[in-house]
Amino acid sequence: MIESTVNWLLAVLAVPDVGLTSVFIISLLSATLLPMGSEPAVFAVIKANASLFWPAILTATVGNTIGGAIDYWMGYGAKQAFAKERKSRWFGWLERFGAKAMLVSWLPAVGDPLCTLAGWLKLPFWPCVFYMAIGKLGRYLTMTGLLMYVPDSVWRQIGGWF
Repeated sequence: MIESTVNWLLAVLAVPDVGLTSVFIISLLSATLLPMGSEPAVFAVIKANASLFWPAILTATVGNTIGGAIDYWMGYGAKQAFAKERKSRWFGWLERFGAKAMLVSWLPAVGDPLCTLAGWLKLPFWPCVFYMAIGKLGRYLTMTGLLMYVPDSVWRQIGGWF
């Protein structure tokens, strides 16, 4: 049932008519604890229409930041689940750097749980969101910028494999 739901969701989000909407939804979902990346969606929209570079980057940043804020609130409410992890080095690191630690919320596999732990520690919400947004904007600019330099022939070859 879960597999069919995920396949349906991916089919809906792949519709070209919903480009920026797809970018927003995929970016939001990928910032939660779901294991997916949003960079391919951002790149695909920009590659299909270069004039959407900034709208796609900003839409992805907003969606991913809102997803990070959702993680924050999940952590804020999940205090009991992490009670025994309180002595881990992650907590010490977060307590030492505070909201500025959210600058690395863009990191794969680490960033989203970091946002959750920030909520658990009750770090100040708006500064955390601010630093999340800066980190995520930097990620989208870097990743999309790098992908734009890959020649079209490479993308055609990769597409041929699928």
